[in-house]
Amino acid sequence: MNTNTTKLDYLYRYGALLVIAGVIVIFSLLNENFLSYDNMADILRSISIVTFIAIGVTFSQIVDGFDLSAGSTVSLTTVVTATLMVWYQMPLIAVLTLPLLIGVLVGLLNALLIVKIRIPDLLATLAVMYIIGGVHKTYTKGFSIYNNMQMTDGTKAPGKFTSEFLWIGQGKLLGIPVPVLLMIGAVILVHVFLTYTRWGRQMYVTGGNREAARLSGIAVNRVRTLAYVLSGVFAAVGGILFSARVGSGQIDAGSPLLMEAVAAVFVGYSVLGAGKPNVIGTFFGAVLIGVLLNGLTMLNLPYYAFDIIKGAVLVAALAATFIHLSRRRSS
Repeated sequence: MNTNTTKLDYLYRYGALLVIAGVIVIFSLLNENFLSYDNMADILRSISIVTFIAIGVTFSQIVDGFDLSAGSTVSLTTVVTATLMVWYQMPLIAVLTLPLLIGVLVGLLNALLIVKIRIPDLLATLAVMYIIGGVHKTYTKGFSIYNNMQMTDGTKAPGKFTSEFLWIGQGKLLGIPVPVLLMIGAVILVHVFLTYTRWGRQMYVTGGNREAARLSGIAVNRVRTLAYVLSGVFAAVGGILFSARVGSGQIDAGSPLLMEAVAAVFVGYSVLGAGKPNVIGTFFGAVLIGVLLNGLTMLNLPYYAFDIIKGAVLVAALAATFIHLSRRRSS
C-alpha cells in the first residue's frame, strides 16, 4: 500500500472527527461563549430532533433503501400531536401514542409500495412524502397549531400544551436537557440492536446483497418492512419532540430537517472508516451540522445562508463516501 493510499484511508477514517474538532476550535477562537456549557447543551438539544429523524433514515439506508417521506412524517406527527392537545384536550398517553402509531402506518405504507408492489424506494417514498404533506395540510387547513388558537368558525380552541408535555422538549433532568438524554439513550439502544442482535445483523446482510440474504434463509421482505416501520417511528418521535420543543405544531416543520438528517447519515458513513450506514456515525454527522449551524448563528450569518452550508456538507459527505466506495471496488 503506497503512502498516498494510506493518507487517503486515514483521512476517510478520521476526517469527519477532525473536521468537527477543527470547527469547534475555530468557533471557540471567534466567540468566547461558544464552548460554554449552556451553548454546548443548546447544540446537543438542537440536534436531538435531527438525530432521531436521521436514525430512521439510517435504518432505511442499511437495507439499501431510502426514506424521503421522513420529513413529511415529522410535519404530520407534529401537527397531530399539537391538535390532540389544543383541539381535543386528550391525555398525555394518547398524545404520545397516536403519533407513534401514525409513524408505524407510514412505514407500513412505504413497505407495501416498495416490498409488495416493487416500486423503487426513492419513487415510492417521494409519492408518500407528497401524500402525507397533503394530508396534514388538509387536516389543519394550512394553519399552524398553538395554544387557544382561533378556529375557522370564529371560536377559540379549548386546549393548550400541558407542562408535562413541554417538559419532554424543554425540561432538564440532573441539569441535562431531556431531549439530549433521550437522544443518547436512542443512539446506544440502536447501536446495540444493529450490532448485537439477529435482526440488526440481518438488516446489514439484506442491504449488502439481497439475493444472498434470501438464499441464506433471511426473510428479506420482513426485514425491509421492519426497517421502514422503524424509520416512520423515529420520524414520529422527532415530530413529538419538535412540538414539545417549540410549543406549537408547524405544518412545514419536517422539510428542512430532512436534508440535515440525510447529510448526517452520509457524514456518518466515513466516521471511523465504517463505510456503511451506522448510528454512531449518524450521531457524529448530526453533531457536525449542529456545531456548524450554531457557530454561524453566533457569528450573525443570515439564516437564509444556512441552506448553503447544509448543502455543502451534504456534497462533501457524498463525495467522500462515493470516492471511498469507488476505490474499494477497484482495489
